[in-house]
Amino acid sequence: MQIPESQHAEQQEALRNLFRFVYPAEDYALFHSKLMELLARHRKKIDAHRHKDTVKSTNNDGRVAFDHEDVMLITYPDVVRCDDGTTPLAALHHFLSAELSDTFSVVHLLPFYPYSSDDGFSIIDYRQVNQEVGSWKDIRSMAAVHRLMFDAVINHISAQSRWFSDYCKQKEPYRDYFIEKDPTSDYSQVIRPRTSSLFSVVETVAGVKEVWTTFSADQVDLNYRNPRLLLEILDILLGYISDGAAVLRLDAINYLWKESGTKCSNLPECHAVIQMMRTVFDMIAPWVVLVSETNIPHVDNVTYFGDGHNEAQVIYQFSLPPLVVHSFLSHEMETLTRWIRSLEYGDSTSYLNFLSSHDGVGIVPASGILSDAEVAALVNLSSARGGMVSAKTNPDGTEVPYELNCTFYDLLCDPKDSEVSNIDKFLSAHAILLALKGIPAIYFNSLFGEQNNVSGVQETGIARTINRKKYTRAELTARVNDEPRSKTIFNQLKALINVRKTLPAFSPHADQQVLNLHSSLLVIVRGGVSCSPVLTIVNSSNRPVMILCPPEFAPTHQPLELLAGTATSTVIDGETQLHIPAYGFGWWGVKP
Repeated sequence: MQIPESQHAEQQEALRNLFRFVYPAEDYALFHSKLMELLARHRKKIDAHRHKDTVKSTNNDGRVAFDHEDVMLITYPDVVRCDDGTTPLAALHHFLSAELSDTFSVVHLLPFYPYSSDDGFSIIDYRQVNQEVGSWKDIRSMAAVHRLMFDAVINHISAQSRWFSDYCKQKEPYRDYFIEKDPTSDYSQVIRPRTSSLFSVVETVAGVKEVWTTFSADQVDLNYRNPRLLLEILDILLGYISDGAAVLRLDAINYLWKESGTKCSNLPECHAVIQMMRTVFDMIAPWVVLVSETNIPHVDNVTYFGDGHNEAQVIYQFSLPPLVVHSFLSHEMETLTRWIRSLEYGDSTSYLNFLSSHDGVGIVPASGILSDAEVAALVNLSSARGGMVSAKTNPDGTEVPYELNCTFYDLLCDPKDSEVSNIDKFLSAHAILLALKGIPAIYFNSLFGEQNNVSGVQETGIARTINRKKYTRAELTARVNDEPRSKTIFNQLKALINVRKTLPAFSPHADQQVLNLHSSLLVIVRGGVSCSPVLTIVNSSNRPVMILCPPEFAPTHQPLELLAGTATSTVIDGETQLHIPAYGFGWWGVKP
């Protein structure tokens, strides 16, 4: 695909201006020359991906390249473990082909690189596949049938990496790849999601140094003040695209830039670096989608859209999980309704909607939406239902809750309720996820309504292990075929996704109306202008609710068709009444 000359000139100008903002004292001509060499080296392999079935190019009107058929699966590369010599990646591929062949179009492979800690997020070598999970051949095989999202864990690297080893030896270029503590700098305002020390002491040939470690002593932050580092990171990311990445997840990207006297999160230079990345990818692989992973308050999170065209095309919707749990805990949907109504959507950007992931349920993104008492109720809920609560340290030294470590099923579902009721609740929560405007993503463990992995936590001593269960083939077979609760959830989630994929009204580009008809109901109308509308109603209460069909959906009282769910409808005296059972939901269409 040939980029028009005018667009090429605009990209070059944007890149130049961004570089001069971030690196005012550096030589742009040298940087640009090195960058052009990178692009030339990767272009042939990247061009080979342009016409693959798994590539969805951005439309001519600039719309983000997802539609109603796109549902993402979030999974560890070694979630399926074998003892017959099959690599975990190959085993995962086989499971997806055998059980979920037409269910997920996009697969988020959590870090598959060699690592030293944090279940993959402390990367030793960005350019290699962990031999314990498979090879680049396995990755490319999956990329042939799925759009893959690779993790770009580029805020930090393992303390056991060659980069950091060479830093400790003060070898070039790595001696300037990391951030040393400066006695003249002010670190009092720095915010971060951990309680560990901000700096870690290391021995180098130049003496004892203290290096910046946002997440742990084994995860050493990279120094983006060095443009040579940025070039190397771009080389790595272009290599990912060459090897099949259609989507790049920018992990914890808000911490990328550090500045004395600031919070060192969400700084203008951080946004500018992401915009440089976006510009480079638009120059060589415009179908690639950037997803920002920024577990911060919503008002800050949305800034990673940039101006709607120059930064991340997609951002994680971190506020959704705690708000959905709150809705079912309180039996009211008014808070969730109000928040969804406040969201702004663009055609060139979208939200990645999710309920569960490899991490816990973050509660910081709910700040300003839920009251302190409501947040405290969620914290207490996690503890009461067998989970844990992780804390972070504020700049003033105080520790506050940061994340609920609990499977989504156990957090949402009351053990005092019947299993049938809890399954209904779990499926209704996912009916919200799949109906809401944006791109839905489902975590592998949620496919079975997995419960807290307490034995795993006891083994590792890590709170997040509670939601990171790995499976043998025998365990997966049991979940899918034998265990009644897991089997029911697995089959019903599949069925719900497959219904969704037939409904253009659920496209991220379709219209959305959120109606306030009852305190316990979430009512959403999708589509209606360019496609047949779909009505979603979810009941968060433990009592059935009956309402009249909203005229915004069917103004002329057309006959309705229940597309999915446990709700029912009846026509009385020419009016359609909708009956939504306790913790139930319905997706309706208008009969042709």
